[in-house]
Amino acid sequence: MDRNIIVTGGAGNLGREVIGKFKREGYKVIATVLPDSGDEIEEADDIYEVDLTLEKSVEAFAKEYAYQYGEIEAVALLAGGYSQGAIESTSKDNISEMINLNFFSAFNMVRHFLPLMKKANKGTVLLVGARPALQPEQGKAAVAYSLSKGLILQLSELITQDVADTSIRAHVFVPSIIDTPENRKSMKNQDFSKWVSRSEIAEAMHYAASNPSLRNMVFKLYGGI
Repeated sequence: MDRNIIVTGGAGNLGREVIGKFKREGYKVIATVLPDSGDEIEEADDIYEVDLTLEKSVEAFAKEYAYQYGEIEAVALLAGGYSQGAIESTSKDNISEMINLNFFSAFNMVRHFLPLMKKANKGTVLLVGARPALQPEQGKAAVAYSLSKGLILQLSELITQDVADTSIRAHVFVPSIIDTPENRKSMKNQDFSKWVSRSEIAEAMHYAASNPSLRNMVFKLYGGI
């Protein structure tokens, strides 16, 4: 039987790394991309265009997934965005945008795929937090982003409570600065060797998904910073 994993944000730098890792480990990878993006992912077995911030779009995807694939081994919820801004420069709209991109893109998936996991009494939810959500001294410069990622940490706790009597698990991966071409370009004077690599995050996600004894873990991937 196939071990199926859904990877949201599959066309992003981290998404492609995670897809590659799970594909090499024998998983069947179903990736999501933004509608009309034209994104292609060679290593994914199947690609679906889904607006993760719209509940109806995710609901339709979940129904199609259940019909096509049945059970699910894991969901890696990587889609999201970033914005800077201290309290005084952060508007309600800024916060709403970040919560929509970072929280609801994950929550909608959890809401509609958790029943599939419960039916099979198995599955792992892999969520992406952020260091500023755990360390206010860093979060003060990216308030909307930090608040939205804080909700991800709470979501993981709530999932764990909801599935306490099952074999379903939820984990959060909290990176510092991820080593990507975009980050290198925007922070040219930084020491890139101290950043966390995408491959390290992908390895940690596979490790968590492959070890049923791990429950409700927060993986702090801070590199050398």
